[in-house]
Amino acid sequence: MTAQEALAKGTPIQGVTLYSYTRAFHGREYDLEQLIRKVAAEGHGPGLEIIGFSSFRGFPHIDDTFAGGFRDLIDEVGLVTTSLAVNADIGIHRDRMLTQDELIDYMTLQIKAAAKLGFPIARVQISITPDSMEALAPIAEEHGVTLALEVHADQYASHPRILALRDRYEKVASPFLGFTMDWGATVSGFAPSLIEAYRRRGASEELLGKVVDLWNTYYEEGPPADQAVHGQRFGSFIGLAAQNGRPDLGIDFGINGTGLFGPARVDDWLEIMPWVTHVHGKFFGIDENGEEPSVPVRDLITLLVENGYSGAVSSEYEGWHWNHWQSPFDIIAGEQAVQRSAAENAGSRMITDAAEAQQALAAHLPHTLTKGIRA
Repeated sequence: MTAQEALAKGTPIQGVTLYSYTRAFHGREYDLEQLIRKVAAEGHGPGLEIIGFSSFRGFPHIDDTFAGGFRDLIDEVGLVTTSLAVNADIGIHRDRMLTQDELIDYMTLQIKAAAKLGFPIARVQISITPDSMEALAPIAEEHGVTLALEVHADQYASHPRILALRDRYEKVASPFLGFTMDWGATVSGFAPSLIEAYRRRGASEELLGKVVDLWNTYYEEGPPADQAVHGQRFGSFIGLAAQNGRPDLGIDFGINGTGLFGPARVDDWLEIMPWVTHVHGKFFGIDENGEEPSVPVRDLITLLVENGYSGAVSSEYEGWHWNHWQSPFDIIAGEQAVQRSAAENAGSRMITDAAEAQQALAAHLPHTLTKGIRA
């Protein structure tokens, strides 16, 4: 490896999203401040991502006093705010969808909240259209917040909808538009912890074997070409459950089998790699060997390093939905160890120091931080 090649490698920033601790947060084991302090004490940062609506009372309306106290807390505990997850729900009214103007107003409030709280990135949901992203670009620029649309498990980087967004980004040419890579789109196997959860709900070994075989079949076929194929696969999981005497599990199988475990290959991300500004390190568990058995974490980190990515990777533990018998703190620590090991094997490292992380983020998002984050 030449010196030039070594310099071109990325040094991703280790981080986590508070979404990973949802069971502990909703169970009131920790309030927001306690959970942030716990994350810092456990060394799961320095990068910190938060979901706006589930974490901040009254969001997206944030008063100056609260915002100041929040930023002081982040500085005190030595974390670095990386991404605020915002919502693009057009169905918030019972009788109609939001108009385009109403959606822009709704999103503008959330962009302002991200700026006020000190987040350089707002993670945008996949439901938003190219027209809406283009309309939001000057608003994002005005407030110094990059919009990173999440490519989630039910789609993938080369999906027609994502390519349409990428093409619009090229046309608009705004550095304030990008993508959040969610590793759930490139899963390599059904999560063993979810199989265990179904087992605890009384599913037979025969049925569980068939569920795994069905998902593996779709993995070999590759991701669905369109939403119609996606729907057919969803229905096949429901049918399988019904044929094997557990119709009550059918929708659950369908949601997880098609909506949580995306079967695209790791190199599919190359389609949008230049526009990846944030990463959700989605994962579901750690096995007895200290590895993630269903998400190719090592391959994904290698891809990021080799393509010069030096933004944040938020570990996003999704197994909390069903795994109530293991500590999420231990599981996240295990997955971040895999990330660090993978980065070193790829000839780089993960950034774990807050000051260095802030510098790396400033270099990764110079347009955002140069302008200064402001409400």
